[in-house]
Amino acid sequence: MYLHIEDWFPVILSLRVAILVVIMVAALGLPLSRFMARHDFYGKDVLEAFITLPLVLPPSVIGYGLLVLIGKNGVIGKYLDTLGINLIFTWYAIIMAAAVVAFPLFYQTAKAAFNSVDPNYEKAARTLGANELRVFFTITLPLAWHGVTAGLVLAFARALGEFGATLMVAGNIPGQTQTIPVAIYYAVDRGDDVTARTLVLIITLFSFAVIWGVNRWRKNIE
Repeated sequence: MYLHIEDWFPVILSLRVAILVVIMVAALGLPLSRFMARHDFYGKDVLEAFITLPLVLPPSVIGYGLLVLIGKNGVIGKYLDTLGINLIFTWYAIIMAAAVVAFPLFYQTAKAAFNSVDPNYEKAARTLGANELRVFFTITLPLAWHGVTAGLVLAFARALGEFGATLMVAGNIPGQTQTIPVAIYYAVDRGDDVTARTLVLIITLFSFAVIWGVNRWRKNIE
């Protein structure tokens, strides 16, 4: 099995996108999942249904929705176009597509982890004078950390394997927007079984290594 130097671009791009997506979903998902785990309000069920909707929608629907938003004639895309900014068929569109499909996985897992934390520990910390930020980072997050890391792994794996929405908003431009799943699809389509098998092996081994490594790390800190 042999890949030319340019054939490694999908691997590098996919890893870069997956890492950035994990950072994004953690930054947005941690406070949101913590808030939703501890508060009840009117319309909460509707909001949660909207957040988790990408889990059940076909990737093509998600891709079309992103086109409606950030396409040149889209709701946001029109404004961005006046600023000379185009997101469609760029690697930024890949990040957006991967983040949309990965976020619900992290949110659901992190929320379940925060729900498992006994609120009495947080109340005790507050009575001792700790502010909300300190309570979160010294009590809530450490106690929920195993579930949060599981959510991060799921988000990383989902972002790494995203195909349908990515293809719609970023296409297949070698050296620019070609991720591993897209490269595999087009390699099979043109009969390049060597490249397809090699990329399949790479993404499978890497995903296995990430999951195995996280599981070993979690076991060691228990």
